[in-house]
Amino acid sequence: MTVLSLHPLGEAALCCTLPAPPSFETSLAQQQRIWQLAAGLAKVAGVQELIPGMNNLTLVFDPLRTEAAALEQAVQALWAKPPRRRQLGRVVEIPVRYGGEAGPDLADVAAHCGMTADEVVRRHTAADYVVYFIGFQPGFAYLGGLDEALHTPRRSEPRVAVPAGSVGIGGAQTGIYPLATPGGWQLIGRTALALFDPLAEPPTLLAPGDRVRFVAETA
Repeated sequence: MTVLSLHPLGEAALCCTLPAPPSFETSLAQQQRIWQLAAGLAKVAGVQELIPGMNNLTLVFDPLRTEAAALEQAVQALWAKPPRRRQLGRVVEIPVRYGGEAGPDLADVAAHCGMTADEVVRRHTAADYVVYFIGFQPGFAYLGGLDEALHTPRRSEPRVAVPAGSVGIGGAQTGIYPLATPGGWQLIGRTALALFDPLAEPPTLLAPGDRVRFVAETA
């Protein structure tokens, strides 16, 4: 069984950390264990918030209702349980305008990968992606499942402003910028869908375990 390490984050949080797997693409089973652990801890008294990350889970608790030592025992007991085969979440289709002003780096990605822009779009829309976790900014989903042939390094000079809805490739990952922000991923398209709405419930369109499919509107 993979060893889970625990360390405190201040007086009201614990971080549960796993060793990094060989690659981003081989870590789905590990992420599923993280989700299973979070589901179990959600039922433990005193736990206030659970934040899944890549190979880790942060647990925020109320120190007036429980103690770190008791939670550490609960974590280890839940982790010792055999992994369950968890079905992935709902399928979310993301319509994307590829290339042009919406995807200014599409030609560069195609040149790096040794293929045409149309082939990049075909491969990007052919894959089934899984949301591993939400991070970087509200609603930004880190997706597993990018075709290895499309792996492209981040830009050498990040942009100071990436438009909201931009779909990008950064190394072995693809993702969508929910909000306008600086960023260094290669931008291949843009969606009009809102990935983050602070007035909605839940406020993020995607959640860990959801499956994502990109659909080309134009290319």
